[in-house]
Amino acid sequence: MCGIFAIFSSDGEPIGTQSFEGSKHSLRELAYRQSGRQRHRGPDSTGVVIVPEQGVAMVHERLRIVGVEMGDQPFVSDDGNLVLVANGEIYNYLEISAQIAKRRGGYKPKSDCHVILELYRDYGVDLLQHITGMFAFALYDKRSKELLLARDPFGIIPMYIGEDAAGNIWVASELKCLAACCPKVETFTPGEARFGRVGAMRRWRHFQQPWMDQLPSLPCDLSLLRTSLESAVRTHLHCDVHFGALLSGGVDSSLIASIATKIMRETNPSYRLKTFSVGLRNAPDFEAARHVAKYIDSEHTELVFEIDEALDGIRDIVYHLETYDVTTVRCSLPMLLLTRYIKSTGIKMILSGEGADEIFGGYLYFHKAPNYEEFHQELVKRVQQLHLSDCLRANKVAMAKGVELRVPFLDTSFVNYVMNIRPEDKIPGPLNEFKNEQKFRLEKFVLRAAFAEEYLPDSVLWRQKEQFSDGVGYDWIDSIRRVATSHVTDEEFAQAADRFPFNTPTTKEAFYYRCIFEQQFPGEAAARTVVRWVPRLDWGCPEDPSGRAQAVHQINKD
Repeated sequence: MCGIFAIFSSDGEPIGTQSFEGSKHSLRELAYRQSGRQRHRGPDSTGVVIVPEQGVAMVHERLRIVGVEMGDQPFVSDDGNLVLVANGEIYNYLEISAQIAKRRGGYKPKSDCHVILELYRDYGVDLLQHITGMFAFALYDKRSKELLLARDPFGIIPMYIGEDAAGNIWVASELKCLAACCPKVETFTPGEARFGRVGAMRRWRHFQQPWMDQLPSLPCDLSLLRTSLESAVRTHLHCDVHFGALLSGGVDSSLIASIATKIMRETNPSYRLKTFSVGLRNAPDFEAARHVAKYIDSEHTELVFEIDEALDGIRDIVYHLETYDVTTVRCSLPMLLLTRYIKSTGIKMILSGEGADEIFGGYLYFHKAPNYEEFHQELVKRVQQLHLSDCLRANKVAMAKGVELRVPFLDTSFVNYVMNIRPEDKIPGPLNEFKNEQKFRLEKFVLRAAFAEEYLPDSVLWRQKEQFSDGVGYDWIDSIRRVATSHVTDEEFAQAADRFPFNTPTTKEAFYYRCIFEQQFPGEAAARTVVRWVPRLDWGCPEDPSGRAQAVHQINKD
């Protein structure tokens, strides 16, 4: 996991000295300076390649996880014609490397992402059909002056694209690198690719599946579901550094930790996974996490934080997240504190449970889904917006402290299997018809049922969903809402629609975050990269995204 940055000339000709913030910058100086705004993503090394005669600058901020000794980027092909900056992990790179070695004897990958360069030589843009993983990359071909840009299917890895006043294309992992220089900026769509010369690039979706626009009819096979998730976790364990796992005490992170432990003990029976939890004192998550840690015999650490300690970081978290979405801000502050602690222990990679709620329908508001078709359509929307909420939070918060976060639930093959399961088996509440028996079932029932033996204690396996911002302690949301609201007067809030005609804040808390965002990322283009996470109001759900605001939370707690 790293940070990538690139500038590509609008006409393939040199880019002259630029005046920026009162100083003159060469192309290299400008690229290095702007990439520096995301240098936290790659604290281990910075690599720069300039093609001055063609107006190209490519920068890589590296966090060394795989191929520690040889994997520094940008990668340049042996003939010097191809240049690559890539961020992410290619989980099938060993298989790909073996295939490349058969075609070109003696090939040894410098890191997992190096295979992208070699695959381009063999398949061109069709290389995207050969790689599996989380990724965002920019590849430049000096001979044709063409570039290939691509992002993974679900947007696990962030990527933005902008255009400056001269029509030059800018690409970066984080918005902060582009906002001051590009009047046009947008989020690069997950599952999309662009190829060609600047100004003439074609766009297409390299990831397209039937479940995106068709109602699936596949009955759930619990055994296949279990082995598919185990396979996904296995592919996510390869790294050359120490790793651990987040353990909130919810079923998602707990399953990932349990499966990872079982796999690691295949070769080391005494292996103990390092697990981490965060919360206020006596947080609901702590007790559940302790049960799991004891059950899987992990080396567990609890980080207790004080409310004021987390509130101090509101402005910092908006800057790192590059969003003003309320639920994302609320969740991220405790996670930022935890990630900072994890990095201090020497761990550079952590496993987490993001994605399960979107593909299984785990959020409590899904109990309000009126029918199977609308339930599935909402799942599809949530999956397609992961890059705007959960993936955005997980990646940017962890990388703010130089830690890579991996999400096995979003393994491409696993997502495709789960999203092809018929909605009758996944919908929570009284409409569930698993095995054609209609009765009330808990959210994510099939996931829990698939791991009902020897993976987790029942008290956790069948525990109701707690959103992370609730689970760290109920006082947390109440406090951050109160503090944020106190910064906004009634008079200021009355002008919300005039000041913010796009994505107008509907609460004082949302207004406060929006004001901070505007100060840090001015301009409408930046504001339009944000999509707010709210439950389905047309299903009768309250607008507040907290799980506690949903009626089923109160019913099942009482």
